Amino acid sequence: MIRCILFTVFLICGGISVSASDTIVVQKDPRLDILSSKQLQANQRSAKMTPDGLIKGFRIQVLSTTKRDEAFNLRTELQAKYPDQKVYVVFQSPSFKVRIGNFLKKEEAEKLKIQMNKSFPNGVYIVEDGIEYVLKDDEDIIN
Repeated sequence: MIRCILFTVFLICGGISVSASDTIVVQKDPRLDILSSKQLQANQRSAKMTPDGLIKGFRIQVLSTTKRDEAFNLRTELQAKYPDQKVYVVFQSPSFKVRIGNFLKKEEAEKLKIQMNKSFPNGVYIVEDGIEYVLKDDEDIIN
């Protein structure tokens, strides 16, 4: 047992005192760098996706109510007032939630929220949600 310990100590000390004068040159295929950067982009994209295929983003929640008619009346009002934004009614038992917009960045949602605060003094707020978003030709969701 003592011999094993001494032998191990000898090997460790001997390994430390030996210096390597040889160098190792690794030659790799430059395509590996391209492959690893593509894999990184794919991983970052998948991190931005929800399990149901939507992109993680933001919407503005205008109302949460248990009254279905109230939610759908507000939806109609919002569609008329903001025709360039898509309006959603989400049912999360027992509430109907009315949300508007599809924003990748919180700053974009903040601009609409400021406009909506004038019309809805009860308070509207930004929520994280899976959004429907179509990428433009030169756009990337990673940044």
